[in-house]
Amino acid sequence: MRSRLFGATASVAVFGLLGSLATACGLSGSDGKTTLRLVAAEYGNSPATSSKAYWDKLTAAFTAAHPGKKVEVTLYPWADVDREVTRMVKEDNAPDVALMGAYSDFAAQGRLYAASELLSIRAEANFLSPLVEAGSVGNTLYGLPFVASSRLLFYNEGLFDEAGAKPPKTWSDLKEAAEELKKVGVLYPYALPLGPEEAHAEALIWELSNGGGYADSSGGYSIASEQNTETFRWIKDNLVAPGLTGPVPPAELNRQDAFAAFLRGEVGMVNGYPSLLHEARAKGMRVGTLSMPVSDTLGDGRIPPSAGVADWMMAFKHDDNRELVGSFLEFVYEDKNLSEFAGRYHLLPSTVSAAEASKDAAADPSGEQFLTALRGAELYPVNEPSWLQVSNTIKRNIGKAVAPSADPKVVLEDIAQQARDITEQR
Repeated sequence: MRSRLFGATASVAVFGLLGSLATACGLSGSDGKTTLRLVAAEYGNSPATSSKAYWDKLTAAFTAAHPGKKVEVTLYPWADVDREVTRMVKEDNAPDVALMGAYSDFAAQGRLYAASELLSIRAEANFLSPLVEAGSVGNTLYGLPFVASSRLLFYNEGLFDEAGAKPPKTWSDLKEAAEELKKVGVLYPYALPLGPEEAHAEALIWELSNGGGYADSSGGYSIASEQNTETFRWIKDNLVAPGLTGPVPPAELNRQDAFAAFLRGEVGMVNGYPSLLHEARAKGMRVGTLSMPVSDTLGDGRIPPSAGVADWMMAFKHDDNRELVGSFLEFVYEDKNLSEFAGRYHLLPSTVSAAEASKDAAADPSGEQFLTALRGAELYPVNEPSWLQVSNTIKRNIGKAVAPSADPKVVLEDIAQQARDITEQR
């Protein structure tokens, strides 16, 4: 359940295999299906940035190369896609392929093809190792990572210069910088988005920086661990109570609102991913990036993993779709096609070869910084079938842990109990 750490040596080893592995594929048998149904999340935030343009171009190229085949694409907002695919599955109307935030619930139900049933050996071996770990259930890859990102701490260099603040390396440094930023009138010295949009990401970033996380080494949830409790107590006492997180209560501040405030120059520090850095620099902002500061009590010179996030392709079993789905996914994961999508949204491609060839990483040192962080990242425990429901519980409730009247320990223990109930009901 816990993602293993991954270093550059393993990346090189996997990349080296690609030239020697045969392209043997698990596809076999006749297949009469001619139309593939793809349901995918919408990555754009306007008609100009909609994912539709990408899928229109890709599916046109695929059908041109596979006469007689068609691909129908349906896009849903991120807030809806998991629910919509779940509804389709319950109605026995699952798509052939889905691109969304979780997969293991469907794998546990026996509804998904394994990667080995669809992809060539070369294609399956090409995924970045930490993403393979997160995409596997029982050592079988079911969730095919599509694009990914790691999280770094962003700081507004102009505001830091004005405040005379220094880039933080520890939690106490972060608090000190936030205090200096507040003195010069910065609205959000540290933006803490623990609202329901993506609270589980912000929480994980902080938990990891104190040696915690969502899962323990035995494969169970560790939401209310001693480290996590200490983390949220520190955040509440040292950032929220002194008014260093801005005018919006953290439980009500969503990620996109925090990012929008950062782009308006109202935020001193916020955890972000590559696309936010691109937007900020496009506006002429001077932005610094660094690894999340660590707890002052972590000790032993430990360097905790960064938080990593991936989005998942999954293929649903239907009687006559295996060959068509395999051909389509082989096409999707060609370097040029995957890199085009990743580049469009300033994310990181999920394969070794596409990452090595990434123009963004080569042209922008910060892009390489995100890729390096991803290689050693810890991801959500997405290979736990209960994660989809547990993550929703975390998103709705973890912001309460830093509320003025809250006891972080009680809030985390309540979330942990809900997680146990969800897991036991499965």
